[in-house]
Amino acid sequence: MLKKTVYIITLFFLGLLALMPLIFRLIPVFNSIPNQDSAVVNLVFIFSCMAGILASHSGKHLSLDVITTFLNEKTLNIVNQVKAVLETSIITSLFFSAWSELFAAFQPEEKLWGIPMRWIFAFLPLMYAGILAINLKRRRSRIAAIIGICLGALAASGPISGVLYFLFGIENAAPFLKIFDAWMFFTSKAFIPLILFFVAAAFFGLPIYAVLAGIAYTAFSQGGGYVEMIPLETYTILIDKSMAAIPLFTLAGYFLAEGSAGKRILEVIRSLFGWIRGGAVLAATIVAVFFTTFTGASGATILALGTLLTVILKGSGYEEKDAESLVTATSSIGMLFPPSLAIIIYGTTNIFSVDIYDLFKGAVLPGVLMCISMIAIGIFKDKNQNKEAFSLKKLGNAVKQGWAELLLPAGVTVGYFTGFLSLIETACFAAVYSFILEVFIRKDYTLKMSAMTALKGVPVAGGVLMIVGAAKGLAFFLIDAGIPAVLTDFAVSFVHSKYLFLFLLNILLLIVGCLMDLYSAILVVSPLIIPIADSFGIHPVHTGVIFLTNLALGFLTPPVGMNLFIASYTFGKPVVKIIKSIIPYLIIQFIVLMLVTYIPWFSLVFVG
Repeated sequence: MLKKTVYIITLFFLGLLALMPLIFRLIPVFNSIPNQDSAVVNLVFIFSCMAGILASHSGKHLSLDVITTFLNEKTLNIVNQVKAVLETSIITSLFFSAWSELFAAFQPEEKLWGIPMRWIFAFLPLMYAGILAINLKRRRSRIAAIIGICLGALAASGPISGVLYFLFGIENAAPFLKIFDAWMFFTSKAFIPLILFFVAAAFFGLPIYAVLAGIAYTAFSQGGGYVEMIPLETYTILIDKSMAAIPLFTLAGYFLAEGSAGKRILEVIRSLFGWIRGGAVLAATIVAVFFTTFTGASGATILALGTLLTVILKGSGYEEKDAESLVTATSSIGMLFPPSLAIIIYGTTNIFSVDIYDLFKGAVLPGVLMCISMIAIGIFKDKNQNKEAFSLKKLGNAVKQGWAELLLPAGVTVGYFTGFLSLIETACFAAVYSFILEVFIRKDYTLKMSAMTALKGVPVAGGVLMIVGAAKGLAFFLIDAGIPAVLTDFAVSFVHSKYLFLFLLNILLLIVGCLMDLYSAILVVSPLIIPIADSFGIHPVHTGVIFLTNLALGFLTPPVGMNLFIASYTFGKPVVKIIKSIIPYLIIQFIVLMLVTYIPWFSLVFVG
């Protein structure tokens, strides 16, 4: 019953989030309602918290987990228990920190549409409490979870004293303060070992959000103990207007990927280009790019469309390994095209350094180059001599069948780049249009089925948003501690050539792309890189495009590129075979990366 209630509440907030900005924009009578933007962004925050609970319940939290497959059952069980202790201790610490900040951040008289802001912020500790309840419910790790809660409460004794003060007026909770002093002393002496421990835990499968939050909590503890900044920064980033685009574009992507849209768009492109050499490659590349752009997750494209695209390519004469490697290699290129969630998060994170609109324009040509390079390899490998002749009638039928699907990318592009729709309104349009298309026009889903499809996408969005929130806390600490300035001084002192800096930057970002997920890499690393690049006179849009192109390539870089493992799972092939077959695509993408890096024109030609 509780699970069903959470589902219903989450879908309700998601529906409101998809409709409210469009209603405010298109219906004049609602234009005079005060605090519209504030209402929308706080709705995003509430949804994010509910989605975070569902992400934990469905086990959708991203993790590296590159070691556990090599462990025997006994060792794996021990590792899982340790992870359970770590995750629950971190969540417990965040719960008390958020509860303490609930009283400190907002006054009772602060309200939004008559709702106290404290009630809205309370969804954050509620999310942490929900995740704790889920962990406690798992029988195999219940004892570990209880141990974790006890350890987390000790580490959060400072915030607990704050809660006692705000609730009961206890000004000097001496036992708790002494424990917290001991915790701060311990973290100051064992800071580096603790950080290395969390990094190691990431490779054993500790969820990335927990790794980032654990590092952030440790950093704040040894730096003075103001751990409440973590939930405050989580709230701050999640109420940014651009964040609303993440769940909405993800929702649109899942509606399209789970329905017949992929087949219809693919048929249009095949009819248009299937008669030429490499036509099937062109079709598969465009479809893969399109779905990654809208889902925000290249891995989701491989999972949802990988088998279908492979069948199409094999039917056009490609060997199975070539078909699978092409789909894998093209899956991450979509993050370079609007309305890419990667670009949205990068622009939001570095809002004072680069404009999202300019970043969209700057990434288009590098994205096109990546697509062309993949198509070129596909054409080279296309040995099929039996091409169907071009048929205007067949193309007409395909367009007739897929016209509604083709209107979506056209509407998104025109609506956003003409300025008629804002980013959040564009995301709302994509979500609502894809829902209407799949439920009422194509009838791929009933209303109940559409709700279940939406619920498949919610945990993915929730997992991403939890990473965003945790990473923002860590990024705040790094910036507040002056790390960007230290790195800038170091780079200027020891690296005197802009071109050498760009080369070293590429190496660093490829490693980051292998070891970190997309969103935490953007939130943690990009604020450190931008000031250094700026000191060498590199345009911020150029820096952003280099950053994103590297991360796209990092997903495919051995030995731990995330898409290699997803492809292995999807196609049922060992990772080693996937790596071997993808090498040619990887080399070509690296060449394109070098062009984009050393010829700024590719990134800046459309930027005014």
